[in-house]
Amino acid sequence: MPGTIAARLAELGLELPKAASPVANYVPFVVTGTLVFVSGQIPLVDGKPQFVGRLGDTLSVEEGHQAARRCGLNLLAQLGNACGGDLDRVRRVVKLGGFVACTPDFTQTPQVINGASDLMVEVFGNAGRHARAAVGVSALPLGVAVEVEAVFEIA
Repeated sequence: MPGTIAARLAELGLELPKAASPVANYVPFVVTGTLVFVSGQIPLVDGKPQFVGRLGDTLSVEEGHQAARRCGLNLLAQLGNACGGDLDRVRRVVKLGGFVACTPDFTQTPQVINGASDLMVEVFGNAGRHARAAVGVSALPLGVAVEVEAVFEIA
């Protein structure tokens, strides 16, 4: 992954994980025209779920933020595959959709999903600013606290 974005990742001390394989009947990403739609990514590390639990119950906002950041790294790994390993093809982050497993009274979903949003801006600069949704849900796959999906524009 040579280039400006690879250098930026190194400068930030970030290494992209190996992209996870789908665990059900879907593909990890779809490229149509200049858009890449990346399927929801959960906070997996070496294939194992991290940050299991619910916000407002067993996990703090900071832990949720870290989980969303991990989801963001996993999104970038899938995006790298979609771009043939060249993240310099990314023109902008268009939209993130964030899902937070939480209690019914938990209202800090935006602060949790900022973990992924902040990462996109750190990596892509102004092109990382995006539209977004941050939604609370009762449960997510494998019991994780956060899932994030994304749309990117590429050259």
